[in-house]
Amino acid sequence: MQESVYKTKGVCSTKIRFTVDKGILTRVRFEKGCAGNLQAISRLVEGRPVAEVIEQLRGIPCEDKSTSCPDQLARALEEMQAANG
Repeated sequence: MQESVYKTKGVCSTKIRFTVDKGILTRVRFEKGCAGNLQAISRLVEGRPVAEVIEQLRGIPCEDKSTSCPDQLARALEEMQAANG
Protein backbone atom coordinates (compact mmCIF):
# COMPACT_ATOMS: atom_id res chain seq x y z
CA MET A 1 0.00 0.00 0.00
CA GLN A 2 1.62 3.24 -1.16
CA GLU A 3 0.45 6.77 -0.54
CA SER A 4 -0.51 8.74 -3.64
CA VAL A 5 -0.23 12.52 -3.83
CA TYR A 6 -2.41 14.62 -6.12
CA LYS A 7 -1.74 18.33 -6.74
CA THR A 8 -5.15 19.99 -6.87
CA LYS A 9 -6.23 22.60 -9.41
CA GLY A 10 -8.65 25.48 -8.90
CA VAL A 11 -9.44 24.93 -5.20
CA CYS A 12 -8.20 26.13 -1.81
CA SER A 13 -6.61 22.81 -0.92
CA THR A 14 -3.16 22.39 -2.49
CA LYS A 15 -2.68 18.61 -2.34
CA ILE A 16 -4.55 15.44 -1.52
CA ARG A 17 -2.68 12.49 -0.02
CA PHE A 18 -4.51 9.18 -0.13
CA THR A 19 -4.01 5.44 0.15
CA VAL A 20 -5.99 2.71 -1.58
CA ASP A 21 -5.85 -0.97 -0.64
CA LYS A 22 -7.61 -3.55 -2.83
CA GLY A 23 -9.99 -0.96 -4.27
CA ILE A 24 -10.85 0.57 -0.88
CA LEU A 25 -9.91 4.12 0.03
CA THR A 26 -8.16 3.67 3.36
CA ARG A 27 -6.69 7.11 4.11
CA VAL A 28 -7.33 10.66 2.85
CA ARG A 29 -5.61 13.87 3.92
CA PHE A 30 -6.08 17.28 2.31
CA GLU A 31 -3.39 19.95 2.61
CA LYS A 32 -4.73 23.46 3.30
CA GLY A 33 -8.33 24.35 2.51
CA CYS A 34 -11.36 24.33 4.84
CA ALA A 35 -10.05 22.13 7.64
CA GLY A 36 -13.35 21.08 9.23
CA ASN A 37 -15.09 20.27 5.96
CA LEU A 38 -12.11 18.40 4.56
CA GLN A 39 -11.68 16.34 7.72
CA ALA A 40 -15.37 15.43 7.50
CA ILE A 41 -15.05 14.41 3.84
CA SER A 42 -12.01 12.28 4.68
CA ARG A 43 -13.83 10.48 7.48
CA LEU A 44 -16.90 9.86 5.34
CA VAL A 45 -15.02 8.36 2.39
CA GLU A 46 -12.40 6.28 4.20
CA GLY A 47 -13.31 2.61 4.09
CA ARG A 48 -15.45 2.99 0.96
CA PRO A 49 -14.79 1.55 -2.50
CA VAL A 50 -12.96 3.90 -4.85
CA ALA A 51 -15.64 3.58 -7.56
CA GLU A 52 -18.35 4.58 -5.07
CA VAL A 53 -16.38 7.62 -3.89
CA ILE A 54 -15.82 8.76 -7.48
CA GLU A 55 -19.52 8.36 -8.27
CA GLN A 56 -20.59 10.34 -5.22
CA LEU A 57 -18.07 13.20 -5.46
CA ARG A 58 -17.40 13.73 -9.18
CA GLY A 59 -18.77 17.00 -10.52
CA ILE A 60 -19.49 18.79 -7.23
CA PRO A 61 -18.80 22.51 -7.74
CA CYS A 62 -17.69 25.04 -5.10
CA GLU A 63 -19.34 28.44 -5.27
CA ASP A 64 -18.71 29.79 -8.80
CA LYS A 65 -15.95 27.26 -9.60
CA SER A 66 -16.44 24.26 -11.85
CA THR A 67 -14.64 22.04 -9.33
CA SER A 68 -14.31 21.57 -5.56
CA CYS A 69 -12.12 19.70 -3.10
CA PRO A 70 -14.45 16.65 -3.23
CA ASP A 71 -14.42 16.78 -7.05
CA GLN A 72 -10.62 17.01 -6.98
CA LEU A 73 -10.51 13.86 -4.83
CA ALA A 74 -12.68 12.07 -7.40
CA ARG A 75 -10.35 13.24 -10.18
CA ALA A 76 -7.31 12.09 -8.20
CA LEU A 77 -8.85 8.64 -7.80
CA GLU A 78 -9.72 8.48 -11.50
CA GLU A 79 -6.16 9.43 -12.40
CA MET A 80 -4.80 6.73 -10.08
CA GLN A 81 -7.11 4.13 -11.64
CA ALA A 82 -6.04 5.12 -15.16
CA ALA A 83 -2.36 4.88 -14.21
CA ASN A 84 -2.85 1.43 -12.68
CA GLY A 85 -4.79 0.12 -15.67
